[in-house]
Amino acid sequence: MTATGVVHRARPKKAIPWRFGRLPRIAVAATCASLLVGCSAEPAANSLVPHAIAEASNTAASNGLPDSSPSPSPDTVRCRAKADSLTAEQQAGQLFMIGVSTSGLDDKTRKAIESGSIGAVVLLGNSSEGASRISTITSELGEMQSAGMPLLIAVDQEGGHVQRLKGPGFSDIPNAVEQGSLADGQLRSRAQTWGTELADAGIHYDLAPVADVVPKDKQDSNAPIGKRNRNFGNDATAVSRSVVEFTQGMQDAGIVTSLKHFPGLGEVTVNTDHGVAKDSDITADGESLEPFRRGIEAGADSVMISSAIFTRIDPDQEGVFSRKIVTDMLRGDLGFQGVAISDDLGAAVAVGNVKPGDRAVRFFAAGGDLLINADPSLMDEMLKATIAWAAENPGNADRLAESAGRVLALKESAGLLNCG
Repeated sequence: MTATGVVHRARPKKAIPWRFGRLPRIAVAATCASLLVGCSAEPAANSLVPHAIAEASNTAASNGLPDSSPSPSPDTVRCRAKADSLTAEQQAGQLFMIGVSTSGLDDKTRKAIESGSIGAVVLLGNSSEGASRISTITSELGEMQSAGMPLLIAVDQEGGHVQRLKGPGFSDIPNAVEQGSLADGQLRSRAQTWGTELADAGIHYDLAPVADVVPKDKQDSNAPIGKRNRNFGNDATAVSRSVVEFTQGMQDAGIVTSLKHFPGLGEVTVNTDHGVAKDSDITADGESLEPFRRGIEAGADSVMISSAIFTRIDPDQEGVFSRKIVTDMLRGDLGFQGVAISDDLGAAVAVGNVKPGDRAVRFFAAGGDLLINADPSLMDEMLKATIAWAAENPGNADRLAESAGRVLALKESAGLLNCG
């Protein structure tokens, strides 16, 4: 059920969302666990945190930078107003997506959700018990309220190696390479079927599709994507076509989506779940960004930020902590005003050297909106750090509210609430 008692699963088509023109930046940046892929990169020293926060808090007025952020959409404006009615603590809670096992909701996780007013959850771990079992879990989650609003429930349902939900009620989804070989229009139709199955099981959000371009000669050496056939093809044109169809098919079923892993994991050799991944190929204006651009134009609701280090863009820190990647590239260059979601920053080994609270603050300071945390035991520390950071100055508080507004707009797109 929704906060308003109305569920609108089928969403209106959005031709080119989030791109309406440009206004000056306000105070700060304009605005999975191991299963989600992209959880690692070389840990940055904690001494970098103050610098990252200071950089993200600069305004166009004070630094003389040219405007590069698009004006918010009407939906975002309305939902920002709703976010402003929440307390800082409630706003912060909306910015976290906590991991819930597909085997069921345990007391520890329930307490973390309730005590922190957490706004979203992601089902982690593979399940072959079918839709009936998953519906039981999502029904239980649906009874929980976060700041008076329903929880947003997500899952990683790409197909192939990354299909978390299987069994009766869920199709056997082929891997992305196979999906990419389908004739024009077929992937959209099938994605609608897969999305309808998710919706029927109480899922609102698919953390897919993968928009990474893996060059043909790196298909087997690209550990996180190519080696597992998670890429739709080996060139930007082929990947773009499938990204658009998958996104539109999920939209047809009323499921919100996420392009991943921005700005691209197709060139790395190390799986970011298990080690440090450095990319020395992708640039801020390279052709491999085209699938993300096309996916945004097709109406993708969110973009997942990679945890790899992109040495030709921002060599000093992981993508999830990079203002250059989240704000300058995604917001400014691509004009995206939807939700920027992190890969897992909870259980990921690669960010273990960064204090949990600093992980959260650095992501939000960079311009991120929704942080995945697969470790419930870290939730309190992350929340407290975020709330304390927001209280430091009006710019940080505005950054917090801005992201809360985007997350509420995402919930509205999923049919969970009406921002009024």
